[in-house]
Amino acid sequence: MNVLIYDNEEQIGVAAGNYMCGQVLQKPNSVLGLATGSTPLKPYGQMIELFKKGAIDFSKVTTFNLDEYVNLDVEDVNSYHSFMHKNLFDHINIPEENINFLNGNAKDLEQECADYENRIKEAGGIDIQLLGIGSNGHIAFNEPSDCFQRWSHVVELKESTVKDNSRFFKSIEEVPTKAVTMGIGSIMQAKKILIIALGKNKAQAIKQLINGNVTPMCPASVLQFHTDVTLMLDKDAASLI
Repeated sequence: MNVLIYDNEEQIGVAAGNYMCGQVLQKPNSVLGLATGSTPLKPYGQMIELFKKGAIDFSKVTTFNLDEYVNLDVEDVNSYHSFMHKNLFDHINIPEENINFLNGNAKDLEQECADYENRIKEAGGIDIQLLGIGSNGHIAFNEPSDCFQRWSHVVELKESTVKDNSRFFKSIEEVPTKAVTMGIGSIMQAKKILIIALGKNKAQAIKQLINGNVTPMCPASVLQFHTDVTLMLDKDAASLI
């Protein structure tokens, strides 16, 4: 596990964006696993900046997003579909047909999850998975539980996660309480994993991830078993290690 500590979010944004682009430069038809939320905004900004400068070409890239809310219209400003287009896809040249999302409005969510796993396999697997980490140790929407959920699945969001996400909505009552998400097994099959953590509220989860027991009560702790994990942390997130 490669742990890198930076002074601030801006430095991490540049480093993480460069890291993701480095994967594409090395393998132009890379399969990228992408995350949403505030954590990847600056890395995506750096990826856009490099594209605008002509330093990177995404035309052969395929992407898979980690998760999506259930029963939220894709055109809703808070859907992860909208988030990704606004903050990355609308500004670079990944072909629309190469962009993959879990459909939180599918009639059969279980079948949608199974189909998503098949699409990842057909694409050759994820080369690098970008992750944030929740204050409770969740990765994607894999919440603390009694067991690790292996593959993509439907999940009821914990109160702490709903509270964390409420900053994006007008009120906490508007936050969806259910989502579809890649499972722990889906994430662990990525060839490389990049985790970004910012702020003191992530420090305990990072401590557990690096030094704690591997337990589904801290889903991120399973990454101790992955062979190629890079953590990019600010000083606050790294304060307990």
